[in-house]
Amino acid sequence: MQHKISHWSAPAKLNLFLYINGRRPDGYHELQTLFQFIDIGDDLAISPNHSDSITITPAIPGVALTDNIIYQAAMVLKTHSSLPLGADITLTKNLPMGGGLGGGSSDAATTLVALNHLWQLNLDEEQLAAIGLKLGADVPVFVRGHAAFAEGIGEQLTSIEVDEHYYLIAIPDTQVNTAKLFSDPELIRNTPKRPLNQLLRDEWKNDFEPTVKKRHLEVAKALEWLLKYAPSRLTGSGCCVFSEFKTKSDALAVLAKAPKGMQIYLAKGLNKSPLLYDLARENCTI
Repeated sequence: MQHKISHWSAPAKLNLFLYINGRRPDGYHELQTLFQFIDIGDDLAISPNHSDSITITPAIPGVALTDNIIYQAAMVLKTHSSLPLGADITLTKNLPMGGGLGGGSSDAATTLVALNHLWQLNLDEEQLAAIGLKLGADVPVFVRGHAAFAEGIGEQLTSIEVDEHYYLIAIPDTQVNTAKLFSDPELIRNTPKRPLNQLLRDEWKNDFEPTVKKRHLEVAKALEWLLKYAPSRLTGSGCCVFSEFKTKSDALAVLAKAPKGMQIYLAKGLNKSPLLYDLARENCTI
């Protein structure tokens, strides 16, 4: 086993559209959504060892180690070996928690993919995605690493190629509680299911957006500003909103006009996750 430190990408995602089709008897909601990765995200530096323990630095304030989804991913993976596997993981956290960019899910997926390789467990993509689904509904798409149309609770994935636009992503100074959002009586939760070819033709929306805007004025203000310049929507069930541009220069021109104090980033849409390139690089160094 290599004991050197290797670096792994945990890219953010956007939900280019997101529709809630109803609530199942078990309480979960049926969704139709389109995932695409972007070229910003967290970074995990991982050093595998035989200590039989997992360390994560720095600690996240207010989050116990056992509640950290990176730790949970590593521990469930350890059950697939009888060896005393361990790892020291350093997280560079660039994505906001609760932003709708998939930061925690992406961190968990990167942990699964990286440690499966570094510990030489040889689990295949299907096995890793199944483990990921137990950690969170969005984890499998990050494990698989391809832009995808998702149905069910997010676990039914169909790989897809869509235009790789440039995006401006605004991060309002607020946090959206997903559990509260799902239980909000005003949440749209009865959008009829449509076939993918129709969804791709229709105007794209996010069913969480009206409720989030009503409950979080900061989100409404950010969207109002972005909509002056380009099609703009909420992503996921968080606070982040994005606008799409066909060219980088168009996006930069709007970025230059951003109000003082607005936290806003330029990103490029990606149909293939940087994590897959990291895995290919590591396979070439063995």
